[in-house]
Amino acid sequence: MTDISKITLYSGGHKGAEAAFGKLAEDWNMNEVNVSFEGHIAERTRGVLLLTTEELQKGDVSMEIVSKRMNRTYSRGNKIRKVIQSIFHMVNSGYHVVAVGWIQADNTVKGGTGWGVELAKLFNRPLSVYDQERKEWFSWENSQWVANTPVITSDTFAGTGTRFLSEDGQKALYDLFVRSFGPLENN
Repeated sequence: MTDISKITLYSGGHKGAEAAFGKLAEDWNMNEVNVSFEGHIAERTRGVLLLTTEELQKGDVSMEIVSKRMNRTYSRGNKIRKVIQSIFHMVNSGYHVVAVGWIQADNTVKGGTGWGVELAKLFNRPLSVYDQERKEWFSWENSQWVANTPVITSDTFAGTGTRFLSEDGQKALYDLFVRSFGPLENN
């Protein structure tokens, strides 16, 4: 097994799934980096990486492209742009992308989580999503969602997801950490 202290979670530290990822990373004694920007309020304060305006710009993308890729319209506001830019840094830094949310009929994932999922697809990264409605894990393989039971095997991973984490979603994350890194009591 990989030395857990060398594994790094990249997240945003938001309420819900991202805070749960961070708490689990802390419980397992692994590194946690929460990508943030000026004016961003997150639940997790451990491992905050405050991006400068110049660093955020590296993740900039046309909101028209985001809207087209996500099959929905986003406001042109500065805040959503910064969120989209910070998600780029999370996904770019974490090799395996793991999310919790809802997979929609058009194969996107609901909400802002969906942009991280789309970036993982574009970057051809291992991608796992726990669908809270179906109460099942799925991976993106050969341009389709395939039911499976993921294991994190890389030294870096991005953890993102809904602010509305269900008890089943919380348990799915805990079980993922146990499968990937061993029982908590051994750490």
